[in-house]
Amino acid sequence: MTNPTIELKERTKLFALRIIRLFRSLPKTEEARIIGRQILRSGTSVAANYRAACRARSRVEFAAKIGVVVEEADETVFWLDLLVESEVVPPKQMCGIIKEANELLAIFAASQRTAKSPAA
Repeated sequence: MTNPTIELKERTKLFALRIIRLFRSLPKTEEARIIGRQILRSGTSVAANYRAACRARSRVEFAAKIGVVVEEADETVFWLDLLVESEVVPPKQMCGIIKEANELLAIFAASQRTAKSPAA
């Protein structure tokens, strides 16, 4: 049997590594560097903040920490979309990482809703 927490820690770490590789591959233009730094910060913090949420000592603390993960994941989706919509990077190059960012956002948003709901 697999542990969903461990799997999600690994998935977010792999996402952070993809973000790092994306950052390295961006064009050397000023707008790409500025947006790239934003993506690098928010995209890698998804994994770091999820690990912190897993160490929460209570449901309330988990809800607060997972809220940070949701914010960072949502911000990452924004910056990734901006790279495409500003034509810095072709859409075809970004569809996989944008899909993963949206999936992670949906997972963490659902976790946040569950954590905030009254205990069963």
